Amino acid sequence: MNKVKFQFSIKDLENLSGIKAHTIRIWEKRYQIFTPERTETNIRFYTLEELQKLLNVSFLNNYGYKISRVAELSEVELNKLVKQVYSEKTNTVFAINVLKIAMINFDTALFNETHLELSKTKSFDQIFLEIYMPFLSEIGMLWQTSSIKPIHEHFISYLILQKLIENTCAIQNSTQIVDVDKLFVLFLPENEVHEMSLLFTNYQLVKKGYKTIYLGTSVPFTDLLEINKFYNNVNFISHFTVMPYVDEIEAYVKRFEKEILNANSSKLYVSGNQTKHISTNNTTIFRFNLPSDLTNTF
Repeated sequence: MNKVKFQFSIKDLENLSGIKAHTIRIWEKRYQIFTPERTETNIRFYTLEELQKLLNVSFLNNYGYKISRVAELSEVELNKLVKQVYSEKTNTVFAINVLKIAMINFDTALFNETHLELSKTKSFDQIFLEIYMPFLSEIGMLWQTSSIKPIHEHFISYLILQKLIENTCAIQNSTQIVDVDKLFVLFLPENEVHEMSLLFTNYQLVKKGYKTIYLGTSVPFTDLLEINKFYNNVNFISHFTVMPYVDEIEAYVKRFEKEILNANSSKLYVSGNQTKHISTNNTTIFRFNLPSDLTNTF
């Protein structure tokens, strides 16, 4: 298998591992843990293998292993000790570290292996909330600091979306509808494409036995009007991450209330960063933070 070639600066290592660059330099000088190479312009850089080693070293250090001892281990011994500690602790930090390596190396097999291993001790809900959500939050910051590229985030996000869809399909085939009169329509407004939270909300509603219609990303307002032709008393659910724009969101919400909600006593539940700009106070539009905050109310 071809390995993706990647060069990391010491600042990249700091961002990816959480270990300060000053500490990395001390470990490197005192214990020869790393042997960075240099570019033609004499700038030091680190390899993917050295990043992986740093993540393993920091993991063991967090569990009380002295750097002086860890530095003496061979690569095989280091990996063996990490797996031993991980099996004893079932640590989320280690899982996130492995996901970073899978992401940077575009390694689908490693991602699937990690998910399978986690599923032996955790439910899918736990994996998503305890591992994937913190991981996605962290890689959002890594993208902003240029430690990873947008393609890395797209790659790993799609793999997580696949797991969400797989688990949703699985429970749809095995769960009976508990309330045929309660309908949830999930959508994102036009030009909004961040659907991870919305998909997880859909998964939790399906798991509880509710009927859902998942419309997905960037849904035109006129398409939402069509729902009223088929259903009454709809619970619309959306997530406003970046859309509608700040200067447009109030008008969007008021139009939604006037043309959709008031037509048949439906409700709109919204979450996401942009909801802080909604000033409308009424009895048909509700804001929530986490998917569980919403699903626990039904």
